Amino acid sequence: MSIWFYLFLVVSCISIFLIIKIMIMKNEIKNIGKTLTSILKSDTNNLITISTADSDLKKLANILNKSLKELRKLEFEYKNGSGELKSSITNISHDLRTPLTAIRGYLDLMDNNNLSNKQIDYLKIIDSKVKDLTDLTEQLFDFSKALDIQKEIKKENICLNDILEDSIASFYSLFKSYNITPNIDICKEKVVRLLNENMLKRIFENIISNAAKYGEKDFNVKMYSNGTIEFSNKTDKLDQVSLEKIFDRYYTVRNAKKSNGIGLSIAKQLVELSGGQIKAKYKNNNLIIEVYF
Repeated sequence: MSIWFYLFLVVSCISIFLIIKIMIMKNEIKNIGKTLTSILKSDTNNLITISTADSDLKKLANILNKSLKELRKLEFEYKNGSGELKSSITNISHDLRTPLTAIRGYLDLMDNNNLSNKQIDYLKIIDSKVKDLTDLTEQLFDFSKALDIQKEIKKENICLNDILEDSIASFYSLFKSYNITPNIDICKEKVVRLLNENMLKRIFENIISNAAKYGEKDFNVKMYSNGTIEFSNKTDKLDQVSLEKIFDRYYTVRNAKKSNGIGLSIAKQLVELSGGQIKAKYKNNNLIIEVYF
């Protein structure tokens, strides 16, 4: 046989060997990808294992396993931190409620006595500040509850029109106390979405409460048949910086007549967990909170 035949035979063997090795490596890389995806989607301590002896693939698996361990460590620290934060907020809320209740009781007693006009004015100021603290306490409770919310939420077909109407009606006393006559325009078509009813109520309540407390004596609601709901109230105390941060958890509109609470931050979190969208606009001195499901 000629030397060319032997060369051909050697080249063919090497080619076959390389092709087989490439196929094995390609298959192993696919398995690594599937395993990694499965580990990231589930709550497990499993690591990536490979069956090949290839040193490069072993190095890749080791790097990925090291990253997974670091990710689990960070996740564990985050969960512990969230738990401690929730516990602290709950305890603070309880600690605040007791003295606030006592203060309101003493204020009621003093209000029944014969007081001078100046003393009555002072009591009104104290009563107003106590109400603000009470509102903040309730928002802290809402925030601690929001920390418990998971993405696995029980959903059912809900009529947005009905829940929105009920939520607005529940604020009748608050509207009256702030001398607000709401302007309501809800579409006649029934809009049904797959949502959690309690979560939807909390979204509407947080937005309505925020508008009633921090608006300028007006409140407008308009619902469209496509599932878009606009809540608006007039305010000339807002600027572009405040608008961009209005959903931030700890941001307050300091130049408003009252500092904004965390209601809109919670509403945003609940809307996003529900698969909806929420955004804020400022047009013609009107703050518009637009929610879409």
